[in-house]
Amino acid sequence: MSDGCTLYSDHYFPPASMHASNPTLLMRQPYGRDIASTVVYPHPVWFARHGYNVVIQDVRGRGDSEGEFYPFRSERRDGAETIQWLRSRPESNGKIGMYGFSYQGATQLLAAAEQPEGLLCIAPAMTACDLYHGCFYHHGALRLSSAMGWGLQMLRSDARRLGLRQAHDQLEAAWSNVRTQPLFAPYAKLPALQSTGLPTYVHDWFAHTVPSEFWSALDISTSLTQINVPALHVSGWYDTYLQGSYDGFLALAQQAATPFARQNQYLLAGPWQHIPWGSRIGDTNFGSDASIDTDSLLLRWFNHWLKDSNEFAGQPRIRHFALGHNQPATSRWFATDVLTSTKAITLYLSSDGRANSSKGDGTLSMEPPTTTQPADHFVYDPEVPVFAPGGSTALSGPFDQSVLAQGNNLLVYTSSPLPEPIHVLGSAELTLYCSTSASNADVTGKLVRLTPDNRAEFIALGIARSSYLFRASNYTADILHTWAFTLEPTSCIFAAGDRIRLEIAGSAFPLYDRNSSSDIAHSLADPWTWQRCTHTVRHDLHFPSRLRLPLLPE
Repeated sequence: MSDGCTLYSDHYFPPASMHASNPTLLMRQPYGRDIASTVVYPHPVWFARHGYNVVIQDVRGRGDSEGEFYPFRSERRDGAETIQWLRSRPESNGKIGMYGFSYQGATQLLAAAEQPEGLLCIAPAMTACDLYHGCFYHHGALRLSSAMGWGLQMLRSDARRLGLRQAHDQLEAAWSNVRTQPLFAPYAKLPALQSTGLPTYVHDWFAHTVPSEFWSALDISTSLTQINVPALHVSGWYDTYLQGSYDGFLALAQQAATPFARQNQYLLAGPWQHIPWGSRIGDTNFGSDASIDTDSLLLRWFNHWLKDSNEFAGQPRIRHFALGHNQPATSRWFATDVLTSTKAITLYLSSDGRANSSKGDGTLSMEPPTTTQPADHFVYDPEVPVFAPGGSTALSGPFDQSVLAQGNNLLVYTSSPLPEPIHVLGSAELTLYCSTSASNADVTGKLVRLTPDNRAEFIALGIARSSYLFRASNYTADILHTWAFTLEPTSCIFAAGDRIRLEIAGSAFPLYDRNSSSDIAHSLADPWTWQRCTHTVRHDLHFPSRLRLPLLPE
């Protein structure tokens, strides 16, 4: 690198029978270059056999590479300089593509923002252009389980590299039971994070709770207009970073540097978690359709841009797998060139004042309320929070919500059986007229598909924190405010006979951190400082709380 730091790479060459100079595929990652993300990608040898130089590089401060690792901070310059170096090598024909998911996706976006000569295409999967909104926070609430888990994983390697044996052993013990670590309060004082000599980045994530230069300096959220290459974005409807992938595609399709770059942004959205990409999540089998051959798809993508094969021509801009449609004889993949649609249905909340739990009287109706109705109330208790869709482990997937919906600490509104199918595509919009008894509060909205056999299948979730949602105005306890926010996007077919369900709560823990119901920093709050909070939701002629569901474009 230009600052004298040496980065190490493994290089996989095409067979000797192939031409001496070939295009190059580059992956830059922090997990050990010998792994090469083979948990979801083919081994680099596979790409090499198809006529590519494949280079897997340890990023700065990881593996054998020199320097200090601070996530995302050095990836712009290091990525661009690596590409410049690769193009100078005799086996290179000067054409470079990049691939990888998660952190490896971010390294592509950051390198592309430097516009290095020779970088012709990228394939960022399950990552984000905007780290604050797409990876770490959602409407002001910290994605606690993923931030904590990834932070512990990264710090373990840092401790080994720095020779901090005691710190390493603490981190290793925490990692061995990683799903329980977010339960510790206050989470910023988790013992495994406190050792002297460890990097500070996990504490930095916890401390920077609003969008700021701290975040934009680490991503391309303010550099979208510098991206001038085609990109194949891959996302999963149950991925931790779904919002990041989805928003990144939309942002670059609208703001990339040139019409050519804007017109050549592609999105593939499947029924997948972060790892692995397949046809099953828990006990749900999405069918063989879900196991799309992403290896061959990538090969066609790179052949098109790096070998002028034209084999990606005519591909739809967007391919998405529809959740919910349980008819295996029918393909569940859909193709479209747009995600935005003027078509939508609006469902209005209604009850006689007892919408608490699935046993309550909450309903969803396509007709707006015409009379006054009693409000609904529920109590949020940070000591006994409402769990995330996957329960206390915060796993994401189409899990049955029936057990979680039995408590009176959430509101449940359910439609009548649908007379005909509807296909929801995009981000549902929730508008609630709500007051809380606390100076700081959260509201969550959960979209659920209720099947005729009463399986309550999780589809999408949204959360909003008052300190974020009302940051441009004053939020006051016991005053009615309009909570308007989106749920994470989805593609879901609600079949005839299905019912649409909306659940409203004050937390989705530990997927998101719990609100302290006070002005104490949530990362520093514990049972001594937690406060309970009463939420009141209005839904009547004057305050028509509602859920807007965008539909598949025609």
